[in-house]
Amino acid sequence: MEPAPAGREGRRIEHRREGERQYDRPDVKKNFLKPHLKQQWVIAPEANPAFIAAMEDVLEVYQRPRDPERPLVCLDETSKQLIVETRMPIPAKSGTPKREDYEYERNGVANLFMMFAPLEGWRHVEVTDRHAAVDYAQVLKDLSDTHFRNAAKIVLVQDNLSTHTPASLYAAFPAPEARRLAERFEWHYTPKHGSWLDMAESELGVLSSQCLDRRIPINRP
Repeated sequence: MEPAPAGREGRRIEHRREGERQYDRPDVKKNFLKPHLKQQWVIAPEANPAFIAAMEDVLEVYQRPRDPERPLVCLDETSKQLIVETRMPIPAKSGTPKREDYEYERNGVANLFMMFAPLEGWRHVEVTDRHAAVDYAQVLKDLSDTHFRNAAKIVLVQDNLSTHTPASLYAAFPAPEARRLAERFEWHYTPKHGSWLDMAESELGVLSSQCLDRRIPINRP
């Protein structure tokens, strides 16, 4: 190979001190990309008429004044992995946090239904073993006949989960009872990829950070 011209070699060396790594040079720009980090977001589709229609429907519901005869109730659900300790944790003490063994035993999954009536200052969590259609139907029945039995109609906001439909009532109850319950609700759905418009989802977020961020062995005493 031909040796580099003296002038070019000199310019290449003058930027580098003895023992200095190339990426420590003062004239090298820092790389602000951090590929090991990421944030997850629900990214709404662009220019989607179905998304806009559902979004505006829910926002219109949220702007209505409080009406005790037609209470607004937001509903959402989540699951919680149940964990049994295999070794007794060491309690926290001054200067030392609680210590848990990294080993644990899985003990099934519990399902949590969050019902939130923002204008009533009311919320309720129902814990079930499953999240099947019949469990959802029973939650609606309790909402109708126990929690808001005096309401003329319940304005229900929820996401598009496959079980969140009047059909679940027919899967759980005889047709006349299912029809009665279906007419007790005014049904509203958040857009697909827009479940964050459901205020019950925010309530579940608070519950998860304040209560569910620990090992829970069973879902019932």
